[in-house]
Amino acid sequence: MVQAPPKPITLEDFLAQPETKPASEYLDGKISQKPMPQGEHSRIQVKLGAALDEKLNPDKTAAAFTELRCTFDGISIVPDISVFIWDRIPRKENGRVENVFPIPPDWIIEILSPGEGYKKVNKKILRCLEHGAAMGWLIDPSEDAVYVHQPDQHTAIYDLADNAPETPLPVPDFAKEFSLTIGNLFAWLVL
Repeated sequence: MVQAPPKPITLEDFLAQPETKPASEYLDGKISQKPMPQGEHSRIQVKLGAALDEKLNPDKTAAAFTELRCTFDGISIVPDISVFIWDRIPRKENGRVENVFPIPPDWIIEILSPGEGYKKVNKKILRCLEHGAAMGWLIDPSEDAVYVHQPDQHTAIYDLADNAPETPLPVPDFAKEFSLTIGNLFAWLVL
């Protein structure tokens, strides 16, 4: 007996489903569940998110959000870290942050988990860049590498094998007050 292919699910149907843990994402008409973060991923996510907020939030330049669902252009993704320019953060009438973000982040940061493929993560970053993001980072702890994506530019690779630890990582123009070296990023993994 031949089985019929599964019926495609719409974005609206996907969003109507209960949230999963870890989160599921909707990209290119397909649902996939993010891998459960492990030690290196979790440590970088916590430290980097806090460092970004500490530098960019006090003067209301931008704010960093972890595991925030962003739904736009027919997709619904949950970047590890999403950075939004202050004036673009969706807010309620009372000034509090909205729960729903119908826009891409201005800076998307993904941290590769063991067994997670580059293809899907890169698709998410590229989709954000196509819709106005200024930059995307793909951090690969297993390679001590950061892949930096920018609109209309080739991907730049910063790693401890080819770069001095004091090499600064590029940041979007709006985040120029934030600085981080490749060495300091991966030093967070040493306790």
